[in-house]
Amino acid sequence: MKISEILKNKEITISCEIFPPKLGTELDQSRQVVAEIAKLSPDFISVTYGAAGTTASFTTELAEEVENCGVASLAHVTCVSSDEETLDEYLKTLKANGIENILALRGDMPQGREPKKVYAHASDIAKAIKSKGDFCVGGACYPEGHPESATVSADIDNLKIKAESGCEFFTTQMFFDNEVMYSFLSKFQRKGINIPVIAGIMPITNARQLQRSVSLSGTSVPRSLREMVERFGDNPLAMKQAGIAFATNQIIDLIANGVNNIHIYAMNKPDIAKAIMENLSEIRK
Repeated sequence: MKISEILKNKEITISCEIFPPKLGTELDQSRQVVAEIAKLSPDFISVTYGAAGTTASFTTELAEEVENCGVASLAHVTCVSSDEETLDEYLKTLKANGIENILALRGDMPQGREPKKVYAHASDIAKAIKSKGDFCVGGACYPEGHPESATVSADIDNLKIKAESGCEFFTTQMFFDNEVMYSFLSKFQRKGINIPVIAGIMPITNARQLQRSVSLSGTSVPRSLREMVERFGDNPLAMKQAGIAFATNQIIDLIANGVNNIHIYAMNKPDIAKAIMENLSEIRK
Protein backbone atom coordinates (compact mmCIF):
# COMPACT_ATOMS: atom_id res chain seq x y z
CA MET A 1 0.00 0.00 0.00
CA LYS A 2 1.15 3.52 -0.71
CA ILE A 3 2.16 5.51 2.35
CA SER A 4 0.23 8.53 1.06
CA GLU A 5 -2.95 6.44 1.38
CA ILE A 6 -2.01 5.20 4.85
CA LEU A 7 -1.45 8.77 6.05
CA LYS A 8 -4.71 9.87 4.48
CA ASN A 9 -6.85 7.10 5.94
CA LYS A 10 -5.47 6.68 9.47
CA GLU A 11 -5.73 9.24 12.24
CA ILE A 12 -2.57 8.08 14.03
CA THR A 13 0.32 6.24 12.37
CA ILE A 14 3.39 4.70 13.97
CA SER A 15 6.21 3.50 11.72
CA CYS A 16 9.73 2.18 12.29
CA GLU A 17 13.08 2.33 10.53
CA ILE A 18 15.73 -0.35 10.07
CA PHE A 19 19.07 -0.40 8.28
CA PRO A 20 20.58 -3.15 6.10
CA PRO A 21 23.69 -5.08 7.15
CA LYS A 22 27.15 -4.35 5.79
CA LEU A 23 27.70 -7.98 4.81
CA GLY A 24 25.42 -10.44 3.05
CA THR A 25 26.18 -13.04 5.68
CA GLU A 26 24.23 -10.90 8.16
CA LEU A 27 21.05 -10.76 6.07
CA ASP A 28 19.38 -13.59 7.98
CA GLN A 29 19.77 -11.63 11.23
CA SER A 30 18.28 -8.55 9.57
CA ARG A 31 15.36 -10.59 8.28
CA GLN A 32 14.70 -11.66 11.85
CA VAL A 33 14.69 -8.00 12.91
CA VAL A 34 12.12 -7.32 10.19
CA ALA A 35 9.95 -10.21 11.35
CA GLU A 36 10.03 -9.10 14.99
CA ILE A 37 9.21 -5.47 14.21
CA ALA A 38 6.50 -6.51 11.74
CA LYS A 39 4.77 -8.40 14.59
CA LEU A 40 4.23 -5.03 16.26
CA SER A 41 1.95 -3.98 13.36
CA PRO A 42 3.66 -0.72 12.42
CA ASP A 43 1.98 1.21 9.64
CA PHE A 44 5.12 0.89 7.54
CA ILE A 45 8.80 0.03 7.90
CA SER A 46 11.46 2.06 6.14
CA VAL A 47 14.76 0.51 5.04
CA THR A 48 17.78 2.77 4.72
CA TYR A 49 20.29 2.89 1.87
CA GLY A 50 23.87 1.98 2.77
CA ALA A 51 26.71 4.45 2.51
CA ALA A 52 27.08 5.52 -1.13
CA GLY A 53 24.57 2.85 -2.11
CA THR A 54 26.99 0.04 -1.33
CA THR A 55 24.22 -2.10 0.15
CA ALA A 56 21.45 -1.16 -2.29
CA SER A 57 20.68 -4.82 -3.01
CA PHE A 58 20.27 -5.45 0.71
CA THR A 59 17.83 -2.54 0.90
CA THR A 60 15.63 -4.10 -1.75
CA GLU A 61 15.87 -7.56 -0.17
CA LEU A 62 14.84 -6.29 3.25
CA ALA A 63 12.10 -4.09 1.79
CA GLU A 64 10.77 -7.19 0.03
CA GLU A 65 10.92 -9.05 3.35
CA VAL A 66 8.88 -6.27 4.96
CA GLU A 67 6.24 -6.65 2.25
CA ASN A 68 6.23 -10.43 2.71
CA CYS A 69 5.43 -9.83 6.40
CA GLY A 70 2.30 -7.92 5.39
CA VAL A 71 3.65 -4.44 6.17
CA ALA A 72 4.17 -1.58 3.70
CA SER A 73 7.84 -0.88 3.04
CA LEU A 74 9.65 2.38 2.31
CA ALA A 75 12.93 1.93 0.45
CA HIS A 76 15.49 4.74 0.60
CA VAL A 77 17.55 6.01 -2.33
CA THR A 78 20.19 8.76 -2.49
CA CYS A 79 21.39 11.24 -5.09
CA VAL A 80 25.06 10.71 -4.29
CA SER A 81 24.88 7.05 -5.27
CA SER A 82 22.59 7.34 -8.28
CA ASP A 83 22.89 8.11 -11.95
CA GLU A 84 20.16 7.49 -14.50
CA GLU A 85 21.25 3.91 -15.19
CA THR A 86 21.57 2.83 -11.55
CA LEU A 87 18.29 4.55 -10.65
CA ASP A 88 16.49 2.78 -13.51
CA GLU A 89 17.78 -0.60 -12.35
CA TYR A 90 16.89 0.13 -8.74
CA LEU A 91 13.35 1.17 -9.62
CA LYS A 92 12.87 -1.91 -11.82
CA THR A 93 13.93 -4.12 -8.93
CA LEU A 94 11.61 -2.35 -6.50
CA LYS A 95 8.68 -2.58 -8.90
CA ALA A 96 9.32 -6.27 -9.57
CA ASN A 97 9.17 -6.93 -5.83
CA GLY A 98 5.97 -4.98 -5.22
CA ILE A 99 7.67 -2.07 -3.45
CA GLU A 100 5.91 1.19 -4.27
CA ASN A 101 7.20 3.65 -1.64
CA ILE A 102 10.55 5.45 -1.91
CA LEU A 103 12.25 8.00 0.34
CA ALA A 104 14.31 10.31 -1.91
CA LEU A 105 17.40 11.73 -0.19
CA ARG A 106 20.49 13.60 -1.23
CA GLY A 107 22.60 11.40 1.05
CA ASP A 108 25.84 12.03 2.90
CA MET A 109 28.87 12.66 0.74
CA PRO A 110 30.88 9.40 0.55
CA GLN A 111 34.35 9.33 2.01
CA GLY A 112 37.07 8.18 -0.35
CA ARG A 113 34.67 7.91 -3.29
CA GLU A 114 33.42 10.34 -5.89
CA PRO A 115 29.67 10.97 -5.57
CA LYS A 116 27.41 10.66 -8.58
CA LYS A 117 26.54 14.10 -9.92
CA VAL A 118 23.48 13.48 -12.10
CA TYR A 119 21.00 14.40 -9.36
CA ALA A 120 22.24 17.39 -7.39
CA HIS A 121 19.29 17.68 -4.99
CA ALA A 122 16.68 15.38 -3.48
CA SER A 123 14.07 17.29 -5.50
CA ASP A 124 15.86 16.23 -8.69
CA ILE A 125 15.80 12.53 -7.91
CA ALA A 126 12.22 12.77 -6.60
CA LYS A 127 11.13 14.25 -9.93
CA ALA A 128 13.02 11.53 -11.82
CA ILE A 129 11.38 8.77 -9.76
CA LYS A 130 7.90 10.17 -10.37
CA SER A 131 8.61 10.30 -14.11
CA LYS A 132 9.69 6.65 -14.19
CA GLY A 133 6.83 4.90 -12.43
CA ASP A 134 3.80 5.05 -10.19
CA PHE A 135 5.74 5.33 -6.93
CA CYS A 136 4.80 7.18 -3.75
CA VAL A 137 7.77 9.40 -2.99
CA GLY A 138 8.69 10.93 0.35
CA GLY A 139 11.46 13.29 1.41
CA ALA A 140 13.37 14.33 4.50
CA CYS A 141 13.05 17.56 6.46
CA TYR A 142 14.92 19.15 9.34
CA PRO A 143 12.96 20.89 12.13
CA GLU A 144 16.09 22.83 13.07
CA GLY A 145 17.03 23.51 9.45
CA HIS A 146 19.40 21.57 7.22
CA PRO A 147 23.01 22.09 8.37
CA GLU A 148 23.84 23.61 4.96
CA SER A 149 20.92 26.04 4.92
CA ALA A 150 21.37 29.61 6.08
CA THR A 151 18.03 29.67 7.92
CA VAL A 152 15.10 27.41 8.70
CA SER A 153 12.96 29.60 6.44
CA ALA A 154 15.34 29.11 3.51
CA ASP A 155 15.33 25.39 4.15
CA ILE A 156 11.52 25.31 4.08
CA ASP A 157 11.62 27.08 0.71
CA ASN A 158 13.59 24.07 -0.52
CA LEU A 159 10.97 21.75 0.97
CA LYS A 160 8.36 23.50 -1.15
CA ILE A 161 10.46 22.70 -4.20
CA LYS A 162 10.61 19.05 -3.08
CA ALA A 163 6.83 18.94 -2.72
CA GLU A 164 6.39 20.48 -6.16
CA SER A 165 8.81 17.87 -7.52
CA GLY A 166 6.62 15.00 -6.36
CA CYS A 167 7.24 14.37 -2.66
CA GLU A 168 3.96 13.37 -1.02
CA PHE A 169 5.14 13.39 2.61
CA PHE A 170 8.16 14.38 4.67
CA THR A 171 9.85 12.55 7.53
CA THR A 172 11.83 14.68 9.96
CA GLN A 173 15.37 14.27 11.15
CA MET A 174 15.46 13.27 14.81
CA PHE A 175 14.69 16.00 17.33
CA PHE A 176 14.45 15.91 21.10
CA ASP A 177 12.61 19.14 21.87
CA ASN A 178 8.98 19.16 20.73
CA GLU A 179 8.83 22.94 20.84
CA VAL A 180 11.34 22.93 17.98
CA MET A 181 8.95 20.74 15.98
CA TYR A 182 5.93 22.92 16.71
CA SER A 183 7.81 26.03 15.62
CA PHE A 184 8.94 24.29 12.43
CA LEU A 185 5.41 23.13 11.58
CA SER A 186 4.05 26.64 12.04
CA LYS A 187 6.59 28.02 9.55
CA PHE A 188 6.05 25.04 7.23
CA GLN A 189 2.30 25.65 7.09
CA ARG A 190 2.72 29.38 6.54
CA LYS A 191 4.69 28.55 3.39
CA GLY A 192 1.57 26.86 2.02
CA ILE A 193 2.98 23.33 1.91
CA ASN A 194 0.08 20.95 2.39
CA ILE A 195 1.58 17.48 2.68
CA PRO A 196 1.92 15.34 5.84
CA VAL A 197 4.97 15.62 8.07
CA ILE A 198 6.02 12.51 9.99
CA ALA A 199 7.88 13.19 13.24
CA GLY A 200 11.11 11.21 13.53
CA ILE A 201 11.84 10.05 17.09
CA MET A 202 15.16 8.54 18.18
CA PRO A 203 14.98 6.65 21.50
CA ILE A 204 18.22 7.37 23.37
CA THR A 205 19.02 4.23 25.35
CA ASN A 206 22.75 4.73 25.99
CA ALA A 207 25.00 7.72 26.50
CA ARG A 208 27.23 7.09 23.49
CA GLN A 209 24.20 7.02 21.24
CA LEU A 210 23.34 10.60 22.21
CA GLN A 211 26.87 11.80 21.57
CA ARG A 212 26.95 10.14 18.15
CA SER A 213 23.49 11.39 17.17
CA VAL A 214 24.35 14.98 18.04
CA SER A 215 27.73 14.85 16.28
CA LEU A 216 26.14 13.53 13.07
CA SER A 217 23.05 15.72 12.95
CA GLY A 218 23.79 18.77 15.08
CA THR A 219 20.43 18.26 16.80
CA SER A 220 20.00 20.36 19.95
CA VAL A 221 19.60 18.51 23.23
CA PRO A 222 17.21 19.85 25.89
CA ARG A 223 18.33 20.04 29.49
CA SER A 224 15.92 17.28 30.53
CA LEU A 225 17.56 14.78 28.17
CA ARG A 226 21.09 15.78 29.16
CA GLU A 227 20.24 15.36 32.82
CA MET A 228 18.65 11.98 32.14
CA VAL A 229 21.83 10.75 30.44
CA GLU A 230 24.02 12.16 33.21
CA ARG A 231 21.90 10.47 35.88
CA PHE A 232 21.45 7.04 34.26
CA GLY A 233 24.17 6.79 31.61
CA ASP A 234 26.39 4.53 33.70
CA ASN A 235 23.58 2.05 34.38
CA PRO A 236 22.66 0.31 31.07
CA LEU A 237 19.32 -1.08 32.25
CA ALA A 238 18.23 2.16 33.88
CA MET A 239 19.35 4.16 30.84
CA LYS A 240 17.38 1.89 28.51
CA GLN A 241 14.25 2.24 30.65
CA ALA A 242 14.66 6.01 30.93
CA GLY A 243 15.29 6.37 27.18
CA ILE A 244 12.13 4.44 26.35
CA ALA A 245 10.16 6.59 28.79
CA PHE A 246 11.58 9.82 27.33
CA ALA A 247 10.71 8.79 23.76
CA THR A 248 7.25 7.63 24.83
CA ASN A 249 6.52 10.92 26.58
CA GLN A 250 7.78 12.86 23.58
CA ILE A 251 5.44 10.92 21.28
CA ILE A 252 2.46 11.31 23.62
CA ASP A 253 3.01 15.08 23.73
CA LEU A 254 3.23 15.21 19.93
CA ILE A 255 0.01 13.28 19.44
CA ALA A 256 -1.77 15.34 22.10
CA ASN A 257 -0.83 18.42 20.08
CA GLY A 258 -2.05 17.04 16.77
CA VAL A 259 1.20 15.62 15.37
CA ASN A 260 -0.29 12.23 14.63
CA ASN A 261 2.31 10.60 12.36
CA ILE A 262 5.30 9.20 14.24
CA HIS A 263 8.40 7.44 12.91
CA ILE A 264 10.60 5.56 15.38
CA TYR A 265 14.29 5.24 14.53
CA ALA A 266 14.45 1.77 16.03
CA MET A 267 18.14 1.16 15.17
CA ASN A 268 17.41 -2.53 14.46
CA LYS A 269 16.34 -3.07 18.07
CA PRO A 270 12.93 -4.73 18.10
CA ASP A 271 12.81 -4.72 21.91
CA ILE A 272 13.03 -0.92 21.98
CA ALA A 273 10.34 -0.57 19.32
CA LYS A 274 8.15 -3.09 21.15
CA ALA A 275 8.40 -1.30 24.49
CA ILE A 276 7.41 2.04 22.95
CA MET A 277 4.58 0.54 20.90
CA GLU A 278 3.20 -1.19 23.99
CA ASN A 279 3.27 2.12 25.85
CA LEU A 280 1.16 3.57 23.03
CA SER A 281 -1.20 0.63 22.57
CA GLU A 282 -4.35 2.43 23.74
CA ILE A 283 -3.37 5.71 22.11
CA ARG A 284 -3.04 4.03 18.69
CA LYS A 285 -6.57 2.63 18.79
